[in-house]
Amino acid sequence: MMKLYSGTSCPFSHRCRIVLFEKGMDFEILDVDIHSKPEDLAVMNPYNEVPVLVERDLQLYESNIINEYIDERFPHPQLMPADPVMRARARLMLFNLERELFIHVKTLEDASAKKTALEAARAAIRDNLTQIAPIFTKQKYILGEEFSMLDVAIAPLLWRFEHYGIEVTKGLVPVMKYAERLFSREAFIESLTANEKAMRK
Repeated sequence: MMKLYSGTSCPFSHRCRIVLFEKGMDFEILDVDIHSKPEDLAVMNPYNEVPVLVERDLQLYESNIINEYIDERFPHPQLMPADPVMRARARLMLFNLERELFIHVKTLEDASAKKTALEAARAAIRDNLTQIAPIFTKQKYILGEEFSMLDVAIAPLLWRFEHYGIEVTKGLVPVMKYAERLFSREAFIESLTANEKAMRK
C-alpha cells in the first residue's frame, strides 16, 4: 500500500492528497507536523521536506514527480493527457506554474520572510493569475473540459488565497469561479485536513 508523508497545511502535500483521492485507491496518509518532523523524513528525502511517497522499496519526493508516478501507476481516471504532444505541453505548463506562481507560495509559507517579500509575492501571484483568467471564461478547466494535473497543481494555492492575504481583484473573478468548481469536487473535499478547512472559516 502507498504511504504519503503529508504536511497537514502544506500546499504541495495537498496536491498529492487530491490525486490519491481522485484515483480512489487504497493508500495511507501519515500526517507530518512540519515544525516537528520525524527523524526518518530526512532519510527518505535529503531536503527533509514533505510530501514523500513510499511504496515498497520506492521513495519519491517533489509533488509533481509523485503525482505523475501515481497517475502512471493507476491510470484511471487519467490526469495527464494521453497524447505525447499534449502531455509535453502539460508538463511545460506545470513547470511554468512552479516558476511563476509556486516560487511565490514558498515565500508566503516562509515564516521568516520579510514584509516587502510577502507583498511582492502576493502581487506576483495576483498578476500572473490575472493574465490567465480569460481562459476560465471559455472553458471549465485549464486544459479544457477535462480535470487534469494542472488543476491539481493550482487548487491548493486558490484554496489558500485568503490565508495568504491575496486580494481578489475584478480581474480575478473568472479564476475564483473556476476555483469553486475545483473545491466542489468530491476528491478535493476529501483531501482537506482539519488545518486546511480552518483556513477558510
